[in-house]
Amino acid sequence: MDISFDEKTAIVTGAAHGIGEAITHGLASRGATVWACDILEDALNRMVAAGSATDDTSIHPRIVDVTDKAQVTALVEEASAGSGHVDILVCVAGGVSGQAGQAIENVTEQQWQDIFEVNLKGAFLCAQGVAPTMKASGEGRILIISSGAGLGVSLTGIQAYASAKAGQIGLVRQLAHELGPYGITVNSVAPGFIRSNPSSEKQWIAMGEEGQRRLMENIPLRRLGASEDIANAVMFLVSDLATYITGQTLSVNGGR
Repeated sequence: MDISFDEKTAIVTGAAHGIGEAITHGLASRGATVWACDILEDALNRMVAAGSATDDTSIHPRIVDVTDKAQVTALVEEASAGSGHVDILVCVAGGVSGQAGQAIENVTEQQWQDIFEVNLKGAFLCAQGVAPTMKASGEGRILIISSGAGLGVSLTGIQAYASAKAGQIGLVRQLAHELGPYGITVNSVAPGFIRSNPSSEKQWIAMGEEGQRRLMENIPLRRLGASEDIANAVMFLVSDLATYITGQTLSVNGGR
C-alpha cells in the first residue's frame, strides 16, 4: 500500500514532539509540504532538525497559538499562498495544560477553561480557518487527534480533559456532515496511552510499577503504543485511500 502526498499542502498543530512530530515527518517523507506549528520554539526547531535532509526542505516550522484566531488565520494564509488551498489539516495541539487529576470541588474555572481552549477551541479555529480553502478546491482532509478519554474515562482523572476530548469527537461528526458535500472528510484518531510527551511521562511514572503492570495487562497486544502507531493511522485517513471515510473516530489502543 503506497501512500503519497506529493504536491499536497498540510498543516500540523502540536508538531514539536511526540505524536505531532511523528505525523509531521510521516507527511513530509511522503511528499507533502508541511507547515508545522507549536508554541514550543526550541522543541519545534529540534523536531525539524531530527528529520531527514528531504524532510528539512519540506517542513516549515511556525510558532502559532491555536487558541488565537488571528495567528491561525495568518498561518492558513501563508500555507495556502502557493497552491491557493490547504489539502490536509491535522490537529494535535491539546493535552492537559500541565494539570493533574483532582476532586471536582477543587477544580477552578480557569483550569477547566484552559484545557477546553487548547483542545476544543483550538481544533475549531483551525478547522474554521482551512474550510474555505478546502471548499474552493473541492476536497480536503481534516483529522483531529482526540483520545480514548473522549470515548470512555480518562486515566488522567481530569474532568475537563475527558470532556474536551469528547467534544472533539462531537465536532468531527458535525463537521463531517457539514463539509461532506464539498468533498472534505473529517475524522478523528483516539489514541490509547502513549508515552509521547512530558505530561504522559509524568503520568506513567506516577502509576508506579503496579499501575504500569495493570495497564499493560489490560492491553490485548501487551505493549504500549508509540507515536508512529498513531501517525500510521493518520497517514491512511488523510490519504486518497480513505475518500469514503468521514465522521469516524478510529481507536488506536492495542485493543484496550
